[in-house]
Amino acid sequence: MTDIVRKYAIEKIQKKDFSCAKEYTLSMFSGKYKIVIIYHLSHDGTMRFGEIQKLLDHATHKVLSQQLNELVEDGLVSRQEDLVNNRKAVFYSLTPIGQSLMPIIEMMFSWGKDRLAMLDVDYTPKI
Repeated sequence: MTDIVRKYAIEKIQKKDFSCAKEYTLSMFSGKYKIVIIYHLSHDGTMRFGEIQKLLDHATHKVLSQQLNELVEDGLVSRQEDLVNNRKAVFYSLTPIGQSLMPIIEMMFSWGKDRLAMLDVDYTPKI
């Protein structure tokens, strides 16, 4: 199922009726795993589906495929097929538009880390 925020944003864009840039920005990375996918493609570079799935071991194949397809549709991630050892391989990489979200994601990470410290919560990154 398409994320409700993203679906709403797409409808508004198609009608050329979008009045909130913040809402549009949020719609670009709302959804399961999108922020984590964007983060890793930025920091780790081009990755195959299986490599991304290993990072998100709790993500099902179906959900991860859906999230990657939406990121590709939105122009944040590029998908490229190639032959590796005579087998089709799919590679994902961040586009310049996707890369432009990194300052926002980094600020969100920093804010979350600071807030957890204020709440005296032990923070140990898992991904």
